[in-house]
Amino acid sequence: MADTLQLELVSADRVVWSGEATMVLARTTDGEIGVLANHTPVLSVLLPSVVEITGVEGERQYAVIDGGFISVANNRVSVLAEHAQMAEEVDLDAARHDLEEARAAAESPQDRDLMLAAARVAVGEKAK
Repeated sequence: MADTLQLELVSADRVVWSGEATMVLARTTDGEIGVLANHTPVLSVLLPSVVEITGVEGERQYAVIDGGFISVANNRVSVLAEHAQMAEEVDLDAARHDLEEARAAAESPQDRDLMLAAARVAVGEKAK
């Protein structure tokens, strides 16, 4: 079995996902971060985006977060966000509607609401 990480994806009101993973991908303010076992310690700010979790059997799961923090130390990864949803929890029709509204209102491609709406659609489409 590959080296593993203990991952907790936590929102303000619940533990969204917890378990062993072989890799975690997330988007920080400095760019994409990929975390494997024995990664150097990191504490970074996350953007509204998709978090990809690769499980111990190679299966991939996806979550959308509204930003937050990632902490990596001693093969433990914590992703902390105010709001987070797993792909299967996303209402894709509502997410697409929110994306259209965010596109109309956005002043730049880095608009927080636009990034979150786009991430929700991307995650919702992965659940199909």
